Amino acid sequence: MEAVEITCMIVDDEPMAVNLVESYVDKTPYLTLKKKCNSAIEAMQFLNTEKVDLLFLDIQMPDLTGLEFSKMLSKETRVIFTTAFDQYALEGFKVEALDYLLKPFDYAEFLTAANKALDWFTLVKGKTTTTKVSEAKEFLFVKSEYKQLRIKLADVLYFEGLKDYIKIWLKDNPKPILTLMSLKSLEEDLPSSQFMRVHRSFIVALKYVEVIERSQIIINKQRITVSEQYKPKFLEYINNNSLNS
Repeated sequence: MEAVEITCMIVDDEPMAVNLVESYVDKTPYLTLKKKCNSAIEAMQFLNTEKVDLLFLDIQMPDLTGLEFSKMLSKETRVIFTTAFDQYALEGFKVEALDYLLKPFDYAEFLTAANKALDWFTLVKGKTTTTKVSEAKEFLFVKSEYKQLRIKLADVLYFEGLKDYIKIWLKDNPKPILTLMSLKSLEEDLPSSQFMRVHRSFIVALKYVEVIERSQIIINKQRITVSEQYKPKFLEYINNNSLNS
């Protein structure tokens, strides 16, 4: 199953609480913080022009409570309540909150709640929130050693297929990242203007091709053979980008 990126917002009038949740978000690879707000009204103004998947929302705030604000949200935006008062738990679930974190909470409790959001977006909205890489995408998430890692496409030298696994070789990183994935499924998701499959076991970043020598290309001192199956497409790319063409 493809990885999911969840954009989120923290809404809380207590600066210490905001800082704590922000530190937890930073530790969680599939969460991307879009905005921090100290009131529901400020959050509402932001959401008028920007879309956010998930809110970590305090309940007791001046002017507009988190419960009141949650009832105004789009159905596509989900909520995890954060509060120091457990009497709001029932109300929280009435508005279909994904979870309810009682302050003070630690990272383990936060991660349990965040994983509920991950499950929900993966199963219910996977088609619109999965990080299927397109021409506009700048990164992808991969699972490696029980962690979700954010990989910048601009840093990828090439992908090397090994049966059911892929090695991701990055610039300025001598060791590859190993992830369970097929090269075929990855090829379908990568932007074709930036990456090309040149061998049964290799997809290369075209901008890092340094030398072409007979049927081999050199990327970061690594020689990669262009197999007969993929040679016509690769030669077409070379011809289209040659100064003599």
